[in-house]
Amino acid sequence: MWRLASWQLSILLLAGIAAGAPVDNSNHAAQASQAGQPLSSPPGDSAAPADGSAPTATAEPKQHVTITAPRPDQPLPALPPDEFNDCINRLGHDKLDLVQESHCKLQIRWEKKIVIEACTNRTGNTAPPRAIQACTELLNRDLLDDRHDRFLVLAHRAAAYVVQGDMQRALNDYNEAIGLASHKAYLYLNRGVVYAARSEDEAALRDFDTAIRIDPKDVDAFRQRAKIYQGRGNFTGARSDYSEAIGLQPKTAVLWSERGYACLLQHDYESAIRDETRAIQLEPKLARGYFFRGAAFGGLGNSHNYLSDIETAVRLDPSLARYVTFRGEDVVLTLPPL
Repeated sequence: MWRLASWQLSILLLAGIAAGAPVDNSNHAAQASQAGQPLSSPPGDSAAPADGSAPTATAEPKQHVTITAPRPDQPLPALPPDEFNDCINRLGHDKLDLVQESHCKLQIRWEKKIVIEACTNRTGNTAPPRAIQACTELLNRDLLDDRHDRFLVLAHRAAAYVVQGDMQRALNDYNEAIGLASHKAYLYLNRGVVYAARSEDEAALRDFDTAIRIDPKDVDAFRQRAKIYQGRGNFTGARSDYSEAIGLQPKTAVLWSERGYACLLQHDYESAIRDETRAIQLEPKLARGYFFRGAAFGGLGNSHNYLSDIETAVRLDPSLARYVTFRGEDVVLTLPPL
């Protein structure tokens, strides 16, 4: 970025010189010729006047160049930038000199870079409306270097729509992106998540199936499909998918805990305790691991371990207290959603 800014600075300096008033060197050239001096050597500031008086210092005109980097809260530049429309229309013709043409192209590339970074949210801090605006600008202006990369911009805009809760527009973008890049597993995975959010389970399962077929090591696709199975009461299918995911990422605590949750729903308390214990070993502060294991201990009638785990879970995550209800001497647990 510094090299780019330095280049822009030098270009602007050249442009300022090129745009300045013309210098009449004819008298100097004649004097230099008579004195035998080379024409390329202009007189210095300290050159003495012909009458022998003391030289008078003259101030050099200074170039004032200001470059302002765009702030995150500034509006995104409209591409092509309005102030360079005439420049763009004349590129490739003889009406622009080299400096003007270089300046124009540099400005366009710089502003395009700002828009691409906002669309792809490279900093991780870009607000969804700004990302949507940037991606739309790129798509509408057709300014992508590689037309095949259009699906990437669509995918980024779809993700921003999801954050905003606009699932229909997200779905539209994922549909178009898949039409351009049907071999990308993550596009099916992300579209499946959108379908699941819309409670369109069959469509979600088809997309997760496709993602796994394209990439048999897609842990997220196995995990998302397991959640759909689990929600439909297919606990065997859910446990099978969680097992596949654990085989691919055996040190991911949440996978063990989620499989334990499926075991818990199937009333397989001993398997649930084993899975949650492994999850806690991998992540000792996993509050839900303690909560689920406590529920499994409760299912087996082990009140001591049950109370200990539930207390630990609520201490680590006080929000879990809402799932604990006291009815006289009885304690009723409601399993929180995954």
